[in-house]
Formats: sequence, C-alpha cells, structure tokens
Amino acid sequence: MYLKEFNAISIKNNSKVKETSLIAAEDAIALFVNDTKIASLTATPNMLRELAVGHLICEGMIDDSHDIMDVQDRGLEVRVQIRGDPQVKRESNVLVNSNAKFTMDCIKNSLHHLGSEVYEKTRGTHSASLVDQDGNLVKKAIDVGRHNTVDKVVGSAILDGIDLHNLFLLSTARQSAGIVMKVARAGIPVIVSKAAPISSGIESAKKMGVTLVCFAKKDNLSIYSHPDRILVGG
Repeated sequence: MYLKEFNAISIKNNSKVKETSLIAAEDAIALFVNDTKIASLTATPNMLRELAVGHLICEGMIDDSHDIMDVQDRGLEVRVQIRGDPQVKRESNVLVNSNAKFTMDCIKNSLHHLGSEVYEKTRGTHSASLVDQDGNLVKKAIDVGRHNTVDKVVGSAILDGIDLHNLFLLSTARQSAGIVMKVARAGIPVIVSKAAPISSGIESAKKMGVTLVCFAKKDNLSIYSHPDRILVGG
C-alpha cells in the first residue's frame, strides 16, 4: 500500500478543524542474500524484488543479472540467491564508460515524468525514472526514500534485461555522493535532477564519469560534470 489515512487537526483562521490526511507509507524491509540478512531497508512497500536487486547492483555487491539465481518476495522480507558472496566494490574502481548523448529537448520534454499521483496526494515521496535518448519513459519508481527510488528503478530494468548505458536517470532528489555512486555502479551515464547537488555528489560525478545535471527546469538547467553528453542547439 502506497498510502495510509491519519486523522489530524488543522489550524485555519485561528480555528481547529478536523481533517483526514493521506500519508506515504513505509516499512522495514529485510534483505537476505544467500540466507544471510545483509540489510534492513526502510522503504515504501512496493516493487520489493526490484528494490532488492537494484540495491545489490547499486551498492556494488553484484555485477549484473547473471549473478542472480533467484529472488523471492515474502512480504516484508526479500530473499536473493546469488552466485558467490556479495562484495562491495571500491569507489575508485568505478568509472562509467558510455558514448550516449542526450539533447536539451529530450531532457526538457522528460521533466513531466518527475511528478506522480502519490506525491500530489502526500507531498512525501520521491521518484526516479529511466529515460532513453528519444525522451521515452523506460522505467519509473516511487518511494519515501530517495536512495530507494534509484535501487527500485535500476532493479526493475535489470530484471527486464534492459541495458542502462544509453539511458539517463531523472530524479526528484538532492544529488549526494551516495546517489551518484549508485548510478555509477549501475553504469548509467547521466543524472538529471530538479533538485540541488551536494558538493560530495559533484566530486563523485567528476571522478566516476557521470554527467550531473541539476536544477532542471523547462527554461534552464546546470551541468556540473562531463558536459559533453548534453547536446545544445541543432
């Protein structure tokens, strides 16, 4: 369930008014790999298989879908069987190599994918989308956690056998090193966010070969790293 109802008291014109609010739901999701619990993820309780697979990819614990033998969603518990043991890659070993380029029109025309019905009702969720070079929406995920949206959308693409190297990630979130590293480990060359970057995010994007675009609006945007992937003009 995305949403839960809660009663609240609203103050309007110095008067107390009873109201019912729709609030974004979250639960603790236990992630097991080869029968060992490796994480407890606080997340919106949907797309849990995708969350688990994406988390393993985005944290560098597995390389790709070929490492996955089985994924089982058991409610608030997800169990993944992989070949070998999960290993975390060192940040210095990650570098995105992609010749993909995206036009300004492609980026600007994709910005409407940032919104969601759940956000309009709750104002309490983030979204992440994967968009191709023609501006088509490939995958989308919604969650209370900005990191979870990346895991979910990457996991969804991986489970469907989609190549991530020619897509960009469209995000509602502030871009910290943590998110940039997730994107880099997944092999995605470009991040476009409506929000601000954090200094650690810019530094990581420069180091890991990710094009980081922030403050994205219809009329302007700012590119903080590897600008050659963004095409301007005819």
